[in-house]
Amino acid sequence: MNDITLSPERMSAAGEDISAYMQAVGVAARDAARITRRADTQQKNSALLAMAQHLESGRSRVLEANADDLRRGQENGLDAALLDRLALNNARVDAMIEGLRQVAALPDPVGEIDGLRARPSGIQVGKMRVPLGVIGIIYESRPNVTLEAASLCLKSGNACILRGGSEASASNAALNECIQAGLRDAGLPAGSVQVVATTDRAAVGELISMPEFVDVIIPRGGKSLIERISREARVPVIKHLDGICHVYIDASADLEKALAIAVNAKTHRYGTCNTMETLLLDAPIADALLPHLASAYGEHQVELRGCARTCNILPDAVAASEEDWSTEYLAPVLAIKVVDGIDEAITHIERFGSHHTDAIVTENYHLARHFMASVDSSSVIVNASTRFADGFEYGLGAEIGISTDKLHVRGPVGLEGLTTQKYVVLGDGQVRQ
Repeated sequence: MNDITLSPERMSAAGEDISAYMQAVGVAARDAARITRRADTQQKNSALLAMAQHLESGRSRVLEANADDLRRGQENGLDAALLDRLALNNARVDAMIEGLRQVAALPDPVGEIDGLRARPSGIQVGKMRVPLGVIGIIYESRPNVTLEAASLCLKSGNACILRGGSEASASNAALNECIQAGLRDAGLPAGSVQVVATTDRAAVGELISMPEFVDVIIPRGGKSLIERISREARVPVIKHLDGICHVYIDASADLEKALAIAVNAKTHRYGTCNTMETLLLDAPIADALLPHLASAYGEHQVELRGCARTCNILPDAVAASEEDWSTEYLAPVLAIKVVDGIDEAITHIERFGSHHTDAIVTENYHLARHFMASVDSSSVIVNASTRFADGFEYGLGAEIGISTDKLHVRGPVGLEGLTTQKYVVLGDGQVRQ
């Protein structure tokens, strides 16, 4: 069962071979997890730094493999956006190398003991931070995710099984060579990080149905992929489906701040999950602020879709449909609604939002507190852009993704989010009376 050298050709020939292969991957990961959870910080960091060195020395091999993927993608009709996410160049390889070094430099959360306190019996009770175990990550297009996921999982003491998209198979195979070389150099088992060798979609079905080997699944990709994983997985899933993020500008807002925040939240990048998709504007300032906003958005060629009151102020705006309020555009399109106060804004967010990131711009302390307490999102922001909802910006160093779930982690998921806690009890011979 520990032999995981079945060729992709054999695995594609019969469903039972896919199943056997994935079972073998699972066994290897579970065995490796028993070792990685005990690995000390120095050993884990040595592996990450060795991976960086092997990526540097193997740069030409990785770029050649990526060129093969790009050529195949063009032949298969991948659109320009997908090809861009797939493409590697020297700058992106440099970024991956730097990313490995940055994760190595991050504090290691494993083994931290919080809240140690003495009990009347004389025992001391606390919580120790420990790895989750085996993490399965399913992702599309971007080969840099292979190294990001491997580094974060390994630094947090987990083993991981990585299933990248078929469009990046050659790139991921080349990156896996660097990963495996780094693990060998540090004396860690090959099963600590495994890149699934087959592009057969049946492997995904197997991966999400192995609770005996996999402790959690993290899907990274389009909504259809995440919906499928959430629906079919027999393993807990850390995920978010949509990033329908709002900015509400209150009547007390500093209009200069409001303009800067609203423009940045939409136009800084269009294709990210923390980009604002709906702007909510308090009615008393709509006449004064909307023309300035429209002018600023016009410079970025952003299409505005507004409610009736918005269209009365901005005749060039497109009338918004009901569907616009619940659409993640990921494009230069913005829905705008004029509301009568904070409670209507909160009601709108509750009805149409995705519990990802929502912001208020206000100079009223009590309204800011009301908004923070009332909006049930993984990040709630006061007087700043939604684009700050990011692991790096939050000081996590790096993130594996963003979760809108409530268990076990919420918001940007960094090293600590890839761990859990167990109770530890320190005694000195006490027995319970």
